[in-house]
Amino acid sequence: MTDISVIIPTYNRLWSLPQAVESCRSSAAKVEIVVVDDGSTDGTWDWLQAQRDIVAIRTDNWGKDWAVETALEQARGEFVRFLDSDDWLRRDTNERQLALARETAADLVVAGYEDFDDESGESRINAWEDCDDFVAQQLGEGWSSHYSAFLFRRSLIQGIPHRQDFALRDDRLFILEVAMRTPRLAIDREPAFVHRRHTGERLQRTAGFARDLGYWTHISIYRKILGLLEQRGELTLRRKRAAVRMLWPSVRTFARSYPRDAAELFKWIKRLHPEFVPPERPAVTLGYRTLGFAMTERLLALRVWKR
Repeated sequence: MTDISVIIPTYNRLWSLPQAVESCRSSAAKVEIVVVDDGSTDGTWDWLQAQRDIVAIRTDNWGKDWAVETALEQARGEFVRFLDSDDWLRRDTNERQLALARETAADLVVAGYEDFDDESGESRINAWEDCDDFVAQQLGEGWSSHYSAFLFRRSLIQGIPHRQDFALRDDRLFILEVAMRTPRLAIDREPAFVHRRHTGERLQRTAGFARDLGYWTHISIYRKILGLLEQRGELTLRRKRAAVRMLWPSVRTFARSYPRDAAELFKWIKRLHPEFVPPERPAVTLGYRTLGFAMTERLLALRVWKR
């Protein structure tokens, strides 16, 4: 049986894909590398055809989440990991995390990662931060790492798709749904992969209306997850606080373009967590109380525009 299936969606990333693929190869573990070329036009498909140890799949540019789902249908590994084609695994990550999973019977191995800036050449290690409530951590209580640093038992993620209708934030929804299954965790203290920061387009980078849609998607994901936790009797005050802490910046940013819709979100937050105090200047919070959220945000936007 294959130990690990590494799923790599890609689109016009031939400049970085070979490094990502090479980092997944292993002599100590049985690793299946599944690369989905989502309609590239830069020679990616020809390069993949020349690789003997890769499961290569071609899709018609339907987006990252569709590519990942297509790959999962063919993955045969006992464990699964996801890797973007402009990032790469650090040395021995697959072998180390596989050993940890088997030693501890873990469903999920978590870890931190390394940030690397292409332009400056600088790197920074983001070590894993321990937390005794994995759901609260992923909701926003503390730093929650990146799911490319994680190794998932395939049976754990069975039936959890990368959802097309939440495509701009599908990774976040995926890991929250995983967390709600209360997986047995093992912690890898070494950084698992290198997250490359570069000037090229990332698969989910957005601007303008798409940026606002991204914020709305993020908020919608949290409303869905919090609703499910409430139905299950698992929406603790700690988890509410974590979610509101994460949501508030998105609500404020969304309010710049859609103050009325953001005002409804503000009311929802207050119903969810009545003790919540917006972390804003006293004059702003006074405006929320006296003028209302929408009017205050309109006045703030007008002030910024006049500058």
